[in-house]
Amino acid sequence: MRNSLQQFKLPNGADRSPDAAWIQRERWQALTPEQRRKFPPIAPDFVIKLRSATDDLQMLRSKMQEYMDTGVQLAWLINPQQQQVEIYRQNQDVEVRNLPTQLSGEDVLPGFSLSLSCY
Repeated sequence: MRNSLQQFKLPNGADRSPDAAWIQRERWQALTPEQRRKFPPIAPDFVIKLRSATDDLQMLRSKMQEYMDTGVQLAWLINPQQQQVEIYRQNQDVEVRNLPTQLSGEDVLPGFSLSLSCY
C-alpha cells in the first residue's frame, strides 16, 4: 500500500493522489528507482478514496472513473456522509453498497479486507 502522500502520474498524464493505493510487486519493480522516487508513471492496481465532508461527490466519481480508464483494476470510494461505498471494477457497472461492514480486495488483492464498522 502507498499512502496519500504518494502521487501517481497516470497514463493519461493526470497526477492523482488516492488515499491508499496498491501496485503488484512485478509492476512496481519494473519501474526504475528514479521513477519510483517522485511521481511514478503508473496506474495502481487498487485505490481507495475516502470522501471528506468538503469533497464534491461528482468530482470524486469522475476521478474514480479516470482511475478505471487508466488501468486501475479495483477502486473503492468510501462515502461516510451517505454511509455507502461505491465499488469500481474493470468492465463492470459501479456497485453501491449501503452500510457495508467489510470490503474485500477480491481477486485483485487476495486476502485483503477492510472493516468499516465505524460508520
